[in-house]
Formats: sequence, C-alpha cells, structure tokens
Amino acid sequence: MCEIFCFNSNTPKQVNECLECFYNHSDEHPHGWGLATMQSDEFIIQKEPVKASCSQHLKDILSNPVVGKNIFAHIRLATVGEIISPNCHPFIEADDNNRSWMLIHNGTIFDYPELDKYVDKENGDTDSERILLYIIDKVNEFENAKGAPSTIKERFALLTKIISDLSKNNKLNLMIYDGDLTYIHSNMRESLYYLKNDDGFLIASTPVNDEENWKEVELNKVFGLIDGNIIFESEEHENEFIFTEHHEKIMKDYLKSLDQD
Repeated sequence: MCEIFCFNSNTPKQVNECLECFYNHSDEHPHGWGLATMQSDEFIIQKEPVKASCSQHLKDILSNPVVGKNIFAHIRLATVGEIISPNCHPFIEADDNNRSWMLIHNGTIFDYPELDKYVDKENGDTDSERILLYIIDKVNEFENAKGAPSTIKERFALLTKIISDLSKNNKLNLMIYDGDLTYIHSNMRESLYYLKNDDGFLIASTPVNDEENWKEVELNKVFGLIDGNIIFESEEHENEFIFTEHHEKIMKDYLKSLDQD
C-alpha cells in the first residue's frame, strides 16, 4: 500500500532528517511521492509520480531546510489508480466556505459504494481522492444546514462519524488537515506509530528516527491535534481491518497489471 508521515508542533521545526529516512522507504513504495507544508496559512504541495529516491526535485527540496509546524509526506504503492501526478498524495480541496482540506491515505477502499459517484468528479482515479471529495460534500451539507461555518468541535464530530463509517471492511489509515486541526486515524495493527517529545508529534507508518519511545497509534479512534497536543479523542469504533489472502490477491493482481502496462 503506501506510507504516510506527519509532523505537528506549536513552533516551526526542521524535519529534514526524518523526511530523508521516510523517503528512503521508496524502494517498496515506488509509485510517487508527495510533501505538504503550511506557509503563511497556505498549503505548499509538491509531488511527482516517480520513486522518491529517483527524484531530483525531491533531492533539491531536501538539500534546503524543510521547516514548519504542520508537515505531511507520502510515498505511494499503487493499489487503485494509474501512476500519474494527479494520483499522488496529498490531495487538497476547498469546501463551500473556502476552507482548504488536505488528505493523505494509506490503505484501500474495498467496500464503500457511496464513493462511486466521485469517479467522474476527481482529477485522478484513486479511491483516496474520492474519500476527500466525499468528506467535502458532507462538510458542505452540515454547514449549509447550519447556515454558518462549523466550529472545530463540530468538524471533529463530523469527521469521526464519516471515518467510522468508511472504515468498515476498508483499510483506512488517514491524515487530514483542515487548516486548524490535524485528524489521525488507523484501523490496522502495526501500521501507524507516533513519537511525542518536546518538538511535538511525529506520526509515521514506520518510525523515522532511532528514538526508543515510538508507540503504536491506538486503533479505531480519531485523534485531533493542534500545536503538538491532542485536543480531541473519539470513542473507539469496531472496524479493525485485518489483511487477508483475498486482499493480498487483489493487490498482487493490480500490481501485475501495472507491470504489464
């Protein structure tokens, strides 16, 4: 599948060493890379449909300090969608109140028919982009019914319900950022870890430094982070994803089709 990375802090920090470790995993995730940082309340997103270790553009980026309070990264192992730039994460979309939402995903949607209607609306052809478009529609519905923008607490409650519903029968390791709140979710064991220290939170599919205090992200919950602190924590849902031979066959068949192309 993919690997995902997030840094969340109350002050800007340089994270080059962690990113270099993260992108070094690209031999097993060769289908693209992405990087998102916040600069003056604006997303700066850079991505390519090439293996991270082969990207001169990424080497140029990492040759300079990568500094921020909210930094997200992704390396892709395709399970849905072509190897093209629009299918690389992160994805970004604005809601009707001009709030920008960013999403990166490690997983696959095996069963959620409500996403099918976004096939003709997305820029690429990934299930991950369809998740974001679905979330935006649900946010718009809520805010239109309210007649006003949502509060942080309302958005967290709404995302918790959406993610819980989406997680049934699907692998759904997500990092979402709405400009205020970072949402973290994992529903598969040993697939997402975090480190909390004085610099803030590091969260990644596998540890990205040698510190000993990395812990597994608690399963089946949504966490809301601001400035290096957990502000919200949801109740636990029951939709743990367990990878089976059936899922493995689907992935192998898809990767084989890419090799044939």
